[in-house]
Amino acid sequence: MPNPLGFVGAWLDRADQLRTDPDAYAAACADPRARCLALDGIDFVPGDGGGLRWEALDPADDRALMLLGRDERGIPHFVRVAPRGARIDARSRTVMRLLPLLSRQDLALYGGARSLVDWHARHGFCAVCGAPTEIFRGGWGRRCGGCGAEHFPRVDPVVIMLAEHDGRVLVGRQRQFPPGMFSALAGFVEPGESLEEAVARELFEEAGLHVSDVTYVASQPWPFPSSLMVGCRAMAGDSALTLDETEIEAAMWVDRAEVRAALGGDSDAPFMVPPPLAIARYLLEDWADWDA
Repeated sequence: MPNPLGFVGAWLDRADQLRTDPDAYAAACADPRARCLALDGIDFVPGDGGGLRWEALDPADDRALMLLGRDERGIPHFVRVAPRGARIDARSRTVMRLLPLLSRQDLALYGGARSLVDWHARHGFCAVCGAPTEIFRGGWGRRCGGCGAEHFPRVDPVVIMLAEHDGRVLVGRQRQFPPGMFSALAGFVEPGESLEEAVARELFEEAGLHVSDVTYVASQPWPFPSSLMVGCRAMAGDSALTLDETEIEAAMWVDRAEVRAALGGDSDAPFMVPPPLAIARYLLEDWADWDA
């Protein structure tokens, strides 16, 4: 089986029942065992052992607490909203160098916390009337003080897919990719379309391909800032490409031997694969039946 996906498998019970019970939530905040995730803006602060750093709740810190969940002992774990004026870079690459320090479970927990803190930083005002909003529901919503509208964290669905034709799959690259790296094609799902329709549309817009038989493979939260990557495959009617050069710098068809060579890091491989945390790599591993 391919390597496990990154950002999935968080180890906390989300404890949704505490979010809607003010007394139970207050008791969780007052629990002397409660822990708070240490962040620098929205980047995590490495602990002494290289994982996440958890600290006791600081009574002098008046920033709102947001409940991440409870562990197997019932200890509540929180994260605070970002400090006023903190630099929030939702697409920061600084943290990417630190992510390998985290276990799979910590990575998943941090990804959710990161997206939540980022969402609050961008939703201080109501999208309906423009009045200030306040946190409620244990940190999993904001309520407008003017019109009463309620707002909740959202994720942006993104399809990421491998088109297959005659025993080969299509990989492409954008200009900002590291030299030699190719990946699966991807794009945001638009209002009014299904995942299958989004796959077909994106492959036609970016590569000029007509596809059918779209199948789901796996999904992955991607907290940069808050996407849900939906991995798919599709069968292309032919291999002729017409690239949208504003999106795709180059693309090519590769067979299983070439994908396996790339996954193995062979120097003569025709391309470099995405990093292990990316679902694009998982899709390539799954298609190539790769077991590292």
